[in-house]
This record gives sequence, C-alpha cells and structure tokens, in this order.
Amino acid sequence: MLNIAVLVSGGGTNLQALIDAQATGQIQNGAISLVISSRTDAFALERAKKAGIPTRVLLRKGFAEQADYDAALLALLEEFQIQLVVLAGFMTIISETVIRQYENQIINVHPALIPSFCGPGFYGLHVHEAALEKGVKVSGATVHFVNEVCDGGPIILQKAVEVLPDDTPETLQRRIMEQAEWKLLPRAVELFCAGKIVVENGRTRILD
Repeated sequence: MLNIAVLVSGGGTNLQALIDAQATGQIQNGAISLVISSRTDAFALERAKKAGIPTRVLLRKGFAEQADYDAALLALLEEFQIQLVVLAGFMTIISETVIRQYENQIINVHPALIPSFCGPGFYGLHVHEAALEKGVKVSGATVHFVNEVCDGGPIILQKAVEVLPDDTPETLQRRIMEQAEWKLLPRAVELFCAGKIVVENGRTRILD
C-alpha cells in the first residue's frame, strides 16, 4: 500500500475526487496519508479533515530561502513515508531539489491538452481564457509527471472536452473539471499505485 500526499492551495475539488475514488475502492493499492496546503484558509483542508486525513500547512513566505522550504517539504514527505506526490491545484513552486528526490513520483493535473496552453503563466482561468481567445473547438485535461520544465513532464493520461460556442472561462473550467480532471486524476493515481506506469525515453507506457 503506497502512501500518497496531495498538495493543495484552494477549494480542493481534485482532492475530493481522489477522496471519493479511495472511498469507493477505485484506488486499491494506495492511500491518501497526508494533505499539505500552501494556504491556511484553503477549503481543501476541511475536505481532508472530514475524511480523516492528516493535514499540514506549509507557507513559502515562512522560509527565507527556497532551500529551507524544500527541506521542510521533504522532511514532511519523509515523516509520512510518502511514495507518490499529487499536485492538485498547488500554487507554490516545486523546486528541482524536490523533483530530483521524487523523480517520476510527482504527478500534476493540467486543465488543457498539453502541449497546448501550458507552461509559465498558464494556470487556473488563464488557461481557459487563452483557449477561448484562440477559438479552439476542443480542450481538455492532462495528467503528467512533474519534471524541471513547467508542464513538461511525461504525459500519463489525457481526455478531450468539447468547447461550446457560448462558453465563458468559468463554464469551460467547470466542464473540464467534471468531464476530465475528476476522472483522469484518480485513474492516474490508481495506475501508479498498481505499478502500471512505465517511463521510457521521456514517454509513458501503461501496462495491461
């Protein structure tokens, strides 16, 4: 049974999708053992507490140097013997120090079909604003491993979602969450915990 840490900053809807998947038995080989928030007021903390999951708050501004923050984060992950880190709307930079320590053990969900609308500056509603401005007919979500390149790690799963003519950034965001993010993230965690994701030459392969 793998120990999972979910890192959050806001409402925690993706965290809730994972909690629900765990409760229904979809994630059979792993358990959410820790939720770390970058904000004291993140509603995701309430979701975790309701589910009986230990929580910690780690504020970047509480550390003078990035190296000090990295050390505190790694110490928490080690304390809870974490084997998979899930970024679920986490808005604090994960440094190369942490990424190297957990190579191909950190996954992130991005609200677009990478390599479209990704990289520095593309987060939250900004992603959907850019998609609508471009006039794309299809958007979606991507779950990928995290490496030193922003949104550049090996892709695990993707799902397309139709863009409607009258969409706003908010309506598109909601549809992508409901139809893609909340389905892909638990599935990717399930596959990882079952040992079914292999990374070869910068690409993933899902085992049967």
